[in-house]
Amino acid sequence: MIPQGTEVFLATGPVDLRWSFNRLAGIVRTVVGRPERSGALFVFVGKRKDACKVLFFDGSGLCLFYKRLDVGVFRLPEFTPGVTSVAIEGWVLDALLDGVAVEPGPRRRRKNHFH
Repeated sequence: MIPQGTEVFLATGPVDLRWSFNRLAGIVRTVVGRPERSGALFVFVGKRKDACKVLFFDGSGLCLFYKRLDVGVFRLPEFTPGVTSVAIEGWVLDALLDGVAVEPGPRRRRKNHFH
């Protein structure tokens, strides 16, 4: 559950989810236009929309949450084309992460590197 009053920003363009703390923090500053240590949650979705990362500052350091769906894709909120980020309500992110706002997508077989 996301505390009430917490700002949440969604980057509207796909992000390479191999990127980690520094690269995503740079996107927050340059694309979202916010300081990465503001206490807000910054949400990034991959090109296939089957995974997302949330970057946030917990008071002592940057944290990174990563979720990959087993089946389906995230259904993102509507936004104006050309906009690079949108503010969303915390309950929207909760629903997204809980799988409520998920739509069926093509099933992709994931390679299992452990035999």
